[in-house]
Amino acid sequence: MAGRITDDDVAHVARLARLGLDPDDVQRAVAELGAVLEHFADIDALELDAVEPMAQPYPLTNVLREDVVTTSLDRDEVLAQAPDAVDGRFAVPPILGDGA
Repeated sequence: MAGRITDDDVAHVARLARLGLDPDDVQRAVAELGAVLEHFADIDALELDAVEPMAQPYPLTNVLREDVVTTSLDRDEVLAQAPDAVDGRFAVPPILGDGA
């Protein structure tokens, strides 16, 4: 199975990805990718015809509360606590550029 990935394959993909791999890195990548392919071959060898495909192994449940309309804070009261407010909104200093 390890023969599926060659040094040339790894070097070619590394060039496409603009990665500079030395020969030791190429050898390591060949070995690691070969191990991954062997693992996939082990999975392919399993008898899974009776196993139903799934996207999530555990049932998903919504842990959030229901949306309930409630009264919110009074805008004027909240803005009165702000260090700076302009036209009914919080005023904050610019963080990018010259503020223009």
